[in-house]
Formats: sequence, C-alpha cells, structure tokens
Amino acid sequence: MKHILTNMFFILLLLLLALASFYAVIDIKYFILVGCLWLLIVFIGSSFIGSNYHVKTYCSNPLVKDKKIAITFDDGPNEMTIAVLEVLKKYNAKAAFFCIGKNIETHPDILKKTINHGHTIGNHSYSHAPFFDFYNKNQVIAEIEKTDALIESVLGKKTTLFRPPYGVTNPSIRKALSVTKHKTIGWNIRSLDGVIKNEKFLLDRIIKRIKPGGIVLLHDTSVETVNVLEQLLSFLEKNNYSVVPLEELLNIKTYED
Repeated sequence: MKHILTNMFFILLLLLLALASFYAVIDIKYFILVGCLWLLIVFIGSSFIGSNYHVKTYCSNPLVKDKKIAITFDDGPNEMTIAVLEVLKKYNAKAAFFCIGKNIETHPDILKKTINHGHTIGNHSYSHAPFFDFYNKNQVIAEIEKTDALIESVLGKKTTLFRPPYGVTNPSIRKALSVTKHKTIGWNIRSLDGVIKNEKFLLDRIIKRIKPGGIVLLHDTSVETVNVLEQLLSFLEKNNYSVVPLEELLNIKTYED
C-alpha cells in the first residue's frame, strides 16, 4: 500500500509539473529531481524489511514488556546447524530456522534433527539466488512453493512463515505472498554474522540492541556464529532474559492446520 501511495503521489507531482510547463518554463532538472527522489524512497523502502513498504512484516513485538526475545537463523540446513542445535539445547532455548530449499535437498537429515529438537521451521526461498529480487511474481511463487513442499516432506505440515532473501521486498514478492498467504518475518536485531566474522563485534552489536520483544537474526553457517550464540545465550541467562519460540513472541500460527 505504501508503494502504491508513493507512486500515485509522484505521478501527480509529475503531472503538475507538466501542466505548469504550459504556463512557464520548467527546467528539466526538476523532473529529474522528482524521479531521483522517487527512486530513493523505493530503494530505502524495499531494502529495509521493517519499513512495511511493500508487505506487512513481523520484525518484533513492541507489546512484549517482559524480558523475552526470539532468535532466528537463516540459510540452513548446514553442517554447522548441528553445532547450533547443541548450543540451543544446552540453554534450553527454542529458535526459528528459515531454510533454503536446495539446502534441504542436501541435508534433509539435519532439517529432521532441527524439527526433533522442537524448533520452528520457516521458508527462505528455494535458491536464495543473487537476483531473487528481480524475479517476477510467478518465479517467486515457484520458489516458495517448492521449498514449502520440501519442508512438508520432512515436517509433515506446511509452514506459514516466509523470510525473503536479503530481507528485500518488492512488488513481485508482495503479489506472490498474496497468493501463497505466508506471513513475512523480519527482525530488529541484525547481527551481520553473514558478512563479518569478528566475534566480539558481533556479540557487542547484538547485546547493544537487546530489548523485550526483539527478534535476532543469525545464520547457522559458521563456527563464529556458534561461538557468538553461546556467549549471547549466557548473557541473556545472566540478565534474566528468556528465549522463546517465535510463535509465542509474535502470537501467530506457524503451520497450517
């Protein structure tokens, strides 16, 4: 809705400039400026999942006042997922894992182990392709449905959760989700562990942002994340924070009946 309103506003602005040009000389730079401003707004709205620019997203629960947060992982299943599961088990913490379809095909046993540990499973596309953001509606639907089927083949039920690759949304994803009916899950605490491997930096970055109702984004793909997770869970325990399932934090259903 925000994107539609933005488009309508800028179209109206361009029409007014065009109309004004019949009565006065309007420099072309003003038309270019309007176009650049539109592009900037769309870029920012599409790049930040918490903006709700294209789709409604669940990035936290501001209504939660108790010391409760959720931890989520992207890009598995992966060999490193097993170590992540052991750390979570040690602290009796439940997390949500947003899985890539092609990785499920490679590691169905790891996905099954994740499920057996009582964690929540979400859809993170089939390919997580670098150009996913440029896919059309039908391509996005195909990616989501293929991964849904893979998850269901192991889990026995269909997930209702989707996290778009890179946290980017666009009109194609909005149209696809209107068909698949998934809830879009974001975050408000981004660790940056997908690109930075300095464990102290990662831990400090997360801890500074911890507050009730928050959702942490991690990736179950590296030993650095495993080490940071152990330190994070220890910090949360010492500060009387509870790590709760995503569905409990957001008060949503995660699977179809």
